[in-house]
Amino acid sequence: QSSSQQRMSGSGISDSLSRRLQKELLELMSCGGDAGATAFPDGESLAKWTATLRGPDDSPYEGDVYKLSLEFPADYPFRGPAVRFTTPCFHPNVDQLGNICLDILREKWSALYTVRTVLLSVRALLAEPNNSSPLNALAAAQWPNRAEFARTKRSFQDKHSGGGV
Repeated sequence: QSSSQQRMSGSGISDSLSRRLQKELLELMSCGGDAGATAFPDGESLAKWTATLRGPDDSPYEGDVYKLSLEFPADYPFRGPAVRFTTPCFHPNVDQLGNICLDILREKWSALYTVRTVLLSVRALLAEPNNSSPLNALAAAQWPNRAEFARTKRSFQDKHSGGGV
């Protein structure tokens, strides 16, 4: 491979991984963030991306904007990316480190999923958490009482992100 081809392939990742991720990036760009989600490679490597999610309408997250990191393993798409919130997020299925409990990111992963489907699934999870598998017990306990949940979420965000998401 020439050095220009190596740069194009994302600093040492395989050609097949590079082709797949470039295809997914084009898919995301053609959608133009229409579903409240965008993502782009973070720096030189195609194997690390930064995503932005808008909180779903008619949810406690409406109006919020969250950043996430995605790291793709060498055997992607046969193994899912590591996805986590980098913006603090008070949610039943998100822990203090931003890790997300979502079955399609773990045991229900399929090579048919794309970055776009992952981001849309995480966005949907914001509005419809799985309270039977919480990573944040306080958020799960408060979720049924939306007013109390909204107050705690706002306080959490103020404390962890300097006042705004």
